[in-house]
Amino acid sequence: MHTVEKIGGTSMSRFEELMDTILVGKRTVPEELYNRIFVVSAYGGITNYLLEHKKTGEPGVYARFANAESEQAWIDELNKVQARMEEINAELFGEAEFERNAADSFVIERLNDVRDCMKSLHHLCTYGHFQLEEHLMKVREMLASIGEAHSAYNSVLALRKAGINARFVDLTGWHMDQPLPFEEMIKQQFEDVDIASEMLIATGYTHCEEGLMKTFDRGYSEMTFSMIATVTGANEAIIHKEYHLSSADPMLVGTDNVVTIGATNYDVADQLSNLGMEAIHPKAAKGLRRNGVKLRIKNAFEPEHEGTIISQEYHSDAPRVEIIAGRKDVFGIEIFDQEMLGDAAYDIEISKLLAQLKLYVINKDADANSITYYVGGSRKMVNRAARLMEDMYPEGQIRLHNLAIVSAIGSHMKVKGILARTVSALAEAGINVMALHQSIRQVEMQCVVSDEDYEQAVIALHAALIEPRNPSVTSAA
Repeated sequence: MHTVEKIGGTSMSRFEELMDTILVGKRTVPEELYNRIFVVSAYGGITNYLLEHKKTGEPGVYARFANAESEQAWIDELNKVQARMEEINAELFGEAEFERNAADSFVIERLNDVRDCMKSLHHLCTYGHFQLEEHLMKVREMLASIGEAHSAYNSVLALRKAGINARFVDLTGWHMDQPLPFEEMIKQQFEDVDIASEMLIATGYTHCEEGLMKTFDRGYSEMTFSMIATVTGANEAIIHKEYHLSSADPMLVGTDNVVTIGATNYDVADQLSNLGMEAIHPKAAKGLRRNGVKLRIKNAFEPEHEGTIISQEYHSDAPRVEIIAGRKDVFGIEIFDQEMLGDAAYDIEISKLLAQLKLYVINKDADANSITYYVGGSRKMVNRAARLMEDMYPEGQIRLHNLAIVSAIGSHMKVKGILARTVSALAEAGINVMALHQSIRQVEMQCVVSDEDYEQAVIALHAALIEPRNPSVTSAA
């Protein structure tokens, strides 16, 4: 019986604390130390430098290479990545000369390979028969893999220094002749391991025939985590975050007011994912559900806490709201056109356009002659979408809105009068509800408000729908 455990990038940046909590801590016997496989992400910020900033879109190595800037531009960026990785090595290993030299050598070797490969590709694509665009996804995957390999290799060095029998499981496919199918790659790399006597540290990125980044982009580590858990027959999958899965953001509503969610279901996890607050990617969860692997979300820095169990079967006994969540920086793209009535082509064509621009549609609503898409993405891409929509429908009127979405979410939310209480709570807080969405299944209710009202809306709804002083809805458990 073993567990597969995932550690995110923000937590990895606090590695010394992880050694004292989930990796080693007070564990002294093999039964406690081993029978665990860890899947690690790159250190916080590293993937932003390698690709592009996840939130601001500021270009990293990949973006500078893909945008056909001068060769020196992306080389300079790659040199900055190397300097930052070596800084991390110095912070982690300090005066431990052997480990620090090994960590630096690993980084230098991998980045030299990347540098040579990208230079050769850049030169090759100066010939008319070879187009850079055809190779960009491979370049993106190669760069992304560097961050995970760096953190996994360093973790093994640090664990061995502490006397732990740790093994580096490199799933990046470095120097492999041919990529294997995803599941086969995982099976092959775990064939000869001894889970009972080795602590296995695997890269969050897996090089495979399918190309994980084509479908999941930077969500690939959760797919790796899920596949390892199912292929190796884990009895439990654990995701370690730097916070508990709680009834709301404690920084907004106060630590004394939030409730740690003890149990919920995958339906709730999917709603959180839609808002960009992933407990786990829905497709990663699918494999766990199918194979009966229990999923637990834990706070990496409070190891004694049981965390949150997510299962397919959970359904709260009494109707209630479990979580108030949401996201800022949502753009409402509204198109009004008198010709729209009864013409489904509008929605089909605009949805295709937004997908091509990689704008994530959180929700949408429509009436007889208008559709509004609530999307997440960069302002640059949103403006581009608006211009293209104007070209597509010259008689239409396009308007952009800066918005936020605040959601009440629960596994069983058929609470009488909840809609009225929600609107009243926001009205009493002086917040105008610009749109409201609730499906028949009643697992989520989304309130669209002005971007500047986001924080206050979360506070108001948490106070009205979850906090114990409101007797109409019991607190989440």
